[in-house]
Amino acid sequence: MTILKKTLTAVSAAALMLAAPGLAGADGHMEGGSLTLIHAGTLIAVPGETPLRNQTITINHGEIVSIQAGFVMDPTANTIDLKDMTVMPGLIDSHVHLRSDRESGSRWDVVTMESGDVALQAAAHAKTTLMAGFTAVQDVGGPAEIFALRRAIDNGLVPGPHIRAAGSAISATGGHGDFHGFKDDILEMYQPETICDGVAECRRAVRQAVKNGADVIKVTATGGVMSNTNAGTGQQLMDDELRAIVETARTMGRKVTAHAHDKGGIDAALRAGINSIEHGSFMDAETAQLFRSNNAVLIPTVLAGKTVEEWARDPNTFLPPNSVVKARQVGPAMQDMARLAYENGVTIAFGTDSGVSKHGENAREFQYLVIAGMSPMEAITSATVTAATHIEMFDRIGSIEAGKYADIIAVDGDPLADVAELMDVDFVMKGGVVYKHED
Repeated sequence: MTILKKTLTAVSAAALMLAAPGLAGADGHMEGGSLTLIHAGTLIAVPGETPLRNQTITINHGEIVSIQAGFVMDPTANTIDLKDMTVMPGLIDSHVHLRSDRESGSRWDVVTMESGDVALQAAAHAKTTLMAGFTAVQDVGGPAEIFALRRAIDNGLVPGPHIRAAGSAISATGGHGDFHGFKDDILEMYQPETICDGVAECRRAVRQAVKNGADVIKVTATGGVMSNTNAGTGQQLMDDELRAIVETARTMGRKVTAHAHDKGGIDAALRAGINSIEHGSFMDAETAQLFRSNNAVLIPTVLAGKTVEEWARDPNTFLPPNSVVKARQVGPAMQDMARLAYENGVTIAFGTDSGVSKHGENAREFQYLVIAGMSPMEAITSATVTAATHIEMFDRIGSIEAGKYADIIAVDGDPLADVAELMDVDFVMKGGVVYKHED
């Protein structure tokens, strides 16, 4: 059996494991017809705009048909009573790694797990993410199994968010994104096929990523915390390589996002025409100007910084010494970076780097965005309207409007008064299907 067939079989098998209580239909929420009415007590239909009171959302075949004032009644429809709740669009996390699970601390997974193990683990994390209220994600760096998972979710085989996926990142030999920490023959065996050195190789790597199924191109412009190497967090892909990556991606209809920590690498990526920066840890006001002039987006992932900082302080940490050094430098910088970016008018899209942080706790990032100066509404907008635009899906998700997918969540409290309410989402619908409804 080929690796691809093994992967598809494993993801299909995940449906049997995951289609337990909580999966749509298992509790009867969607039985009895395709027309659904949601009675919303408070409705944040388009984050950034004034919330509405006492509204009816009409849904047919997974799509929003209308939003009307008052509580409309229709005996032929399924009616969902959310009159005492705050209703809003499904949340979007612009930076996740569904395959990864750093909680285990295992660096042996890559050489011990079968393709089926990887697929099932990613499928479990996808369900956890959906149940936390995140109905769409962008997976920016992962194995080939992520593409099989994306298809399985789209085909209704397993529960999970909409996935935009990059697959393996474009990285320099020995850089962040390459394979580290084992002897040479193992390193050679597991080296990603998107590793490149020089303009021609980097053009090839982009084309290979697109061939593999990438919706977006991820590059590691600088070093990173989690790579087991003492190469630091400075620029690793050179200016000409970054330009070649952006140019090639554009010819193939793909945007490019760059993992970047140090200012030099961030600035180089922005000058090369990169569309967005992941992390941005050591940016400054000059960098913020580059963001604005290039209409680039920042995904701050403060939660990841807090997570690695905690790990580095633990005397029994699983992090190798190389990563501990970098975590102690990067982690403490990220909260201040988010504040600087916000105060300097940089467009911010919500993203967590979950897979470093724990899957299902994505909403912790909202609290750090508020600490950075955002209002709760601005933080919510970053995870809906802004994130949907950033991942090129705003025509279908990111707001509750006619013609869009019925991706809808609800909470008991008021997230505009306390954004921490989003840590406990009580209702989750994706594509008109209810996956969670807590009374």
